[in-house]
Amino acid sequence: MPIISPPDDGLPFKQRKPIPHQFVLDAIAAMAPYTRPMFGCLAVYVKDKIVLILRDKRENTADNGVWLATTEEHHKSLRREFPNMRSIQVFRKPVTDWQVLPTDALDFEETALRACELVLAEDPRIGKVPASRRSASVAGKKTPKSSGHQKSGSAARARTRSRRGP
Repeated sequence: MPIISPPDDGLPFKQRKPIPHQFVLDAIAAMAPYTRPMFGCLAVYVKDKIVLILRDKRENTADNGVWLATTEEHHKSLRREFPNMRSIQVFRKPVTDWQVLPTDALDFEETALRACELVLAEDPRIGKVPASRRSASVAGKKTPKSSGHQKSGSAARARTRSRRGP
C-alpha cells in the first residue's frame, strides 16, 4: 500500500494511532460497528450499544486486550466460554462489569474471535446501552395519555381565550 503524504496546507498533521486488534473490527464488520476514543482506548459500538473496548497501551499492560461490555450477572456464564477472562484492573476494584480477554493469554486471538461471534449473534450478555443514551431515550419518551379528560395545550389555550373575551 503506498504511503500518502498529508496535504501541504500549512496545518499540522496529526498522526492517527493504529487501531489496536484490528482483526476484531474486521470480524464484526457485518454489524457495521463504529468506534470512539475512550480511556485512551478504542470503544466499539454496534447499533445503540457499546460492545467492546480495544486496548493496547504501554502502561498497565495487564489490561491490554479486548474488553467486554457486560454485567456481573453474566460473568459466570461468560467465564465458562472464556476461562482467561477477568475483571479489568485499571479501575482498582475487585470486580468490574468490564471484563478483559487479555493479550497475554495464549489463546487471545481465538477467544477474541469467539467474543466477536457472540457480538455477531447479538448475545444479550455482551453490550450495554451507555448511560447518556439511556437517559436521553427516557427523556424523549412520551408519557402515556391519561383518561382523556385533559385537553391538548392549544385547545386549552383557545378555550381560555374565549372565556376572557377578545
